Amino acid sequence: MTREEKNQTIATLSEKLNQATNFYITNIGDLNSEVTGELRRMCYKKEINLLVVKNTLLQKAMERSERDFVELFDILKGPTSVMFTEVANAPATLIKEFRKKFKSDKPIFKGAFVQESAYIGENQLDALENIKSKEEVIGDIIALLQSPAKNVISALQSGGHKLSGILKTLSEKES
Repeated sequence: MTREEKNQTIATLSEKLNQATNFYITNIGDLNSEVTGELRRMCYKKEINLLVVKNTLLQKAMERSERDFVELFDILKGPTSVMFTEVANAPATLIKEFRKKFKSDKPIFKGAFVQESAYIGENQLDALENIKSKEEVIGDIIALLQSPAKNVISALQSGGHKLSGILKTLSEKES
């Protein structure tokens, strides 16, 4: 790879890092081409962009980025791939599904940058899987806000039926 190609790769990676809200750093080394192809298909279905990168180029791209990724530099060892995604927990879920399906320890989770926070180490994968997306949080808030309104409407409707029943009974007694 020429110096110009390296600089172009670094610039492209740096731009992706600046635009990405979430990305995971994993190790998919030692997977054969058939299994790697299946991983790529699973990523595509979940709208995850999977890139295999060289550690030195990724670190230089992180250094050029507008954000601070210093915490992630120590995990840039061995084979490295990056999963870019809009949905914070999608790669964590995919990693667990893939491991279960292929009875493998790959992809190995190295770390992630999710919602402006760094997560390092395999023990963080469960926490990342449980992170709710923006849409899920908004849905939960709407459901919570609707609940009291639904209760009031229900009480008013049932009260209306009771009131009309009482008035009907009273009017029949007077006759």
